[in-house]
Amino acid sequence: MCKGFATLPASCLERAKEVGTRLSILLLKSESSVSRSERKTRIPGKSHADEVRKWGESLDTLLEHKRGVAAFCAFLRSEFSEENIDFWLACEEYKNTKTGSKLTLKAQKIYDEFIKVQAPKEVNLDSHSRESVHKNMTNLSLSCFDPAQKRIYGIMEKDSFPRFLKSQFYLGLFKQA
Repeated sequence: MCKGFATLPASCLERAKEVGTRLSILLLKSESSVSRSERKTRIPGKSHADEVRKWGESLDTLLEHKRGVAAFCAFLRSEFSEENIDFWLACEEYKNTKTGSKLTLKAQKIYDEFIKVQAPKEVNLDSHSRESVHKNMTNLSLSCFDPAQKRIYGIMEKDSFPRFLKSQFYLGLFKQA
């Protein structure tokens, strides 16, 4: 979290909450802009309210829904703590890499952006997970970030996700749906 967060005036914090509420309303309004292919994949008879309700079942369920991920990302950005979801999503994208030449570039980018000490979006990893990824960088595979990704998933599941479910951001989405 931002070191100077406690020094921010209350008006800034209130404004951030307002922005979060507006974002939640925009997410709901995005229903009309959902592509035809997304509408086709939606289960008939399921409303947006049902989808939002399902997000609360588990982090896995939320991560399976494109709008759930978008809402979670927006919430974490409002808290200045989006590095974990950004890392998790980068790892998922990395696992879908088809060509070997792109594998090396993507792996180095993820390492430099999230894993390396003092990285711009350094994630909170224990030394064992960090060292495991460092060793895996010498022999790349689609699973080289798995130890760190599992650790970060656990942090999100135990910390960020429960906060999201209790937040005005999620509750506002839930009420609007």
